[in-house]
Amino acid sequence: MFEPGATVRVNLSGLQVGAVVFHQAVTAAMARVVRQTSQDPPKYIVRLLFTFRGVSEVELPEDRILAS
Repeated sequence: MFEPGATVRVNLSGLQVGAVVFHQAVTAAMARVVRQTSQDPPKYIVRLLFTFRGVSEVELPEDRILAS
């Protein structure tokens, strides 16, 4: 479980957000947890510490998030 505000590393490899597709090399992007959106399965909104083609927040399952 991750707390809001926690700094984490996220695996965006192969993920598509709108028209943006993250390449296989994006496996350890830094982000901050905004909030948990689901408990079963656990999912979180994270705010990336960078903006890529207008994408700065993504919803990810817990298995794509690592404590930093």
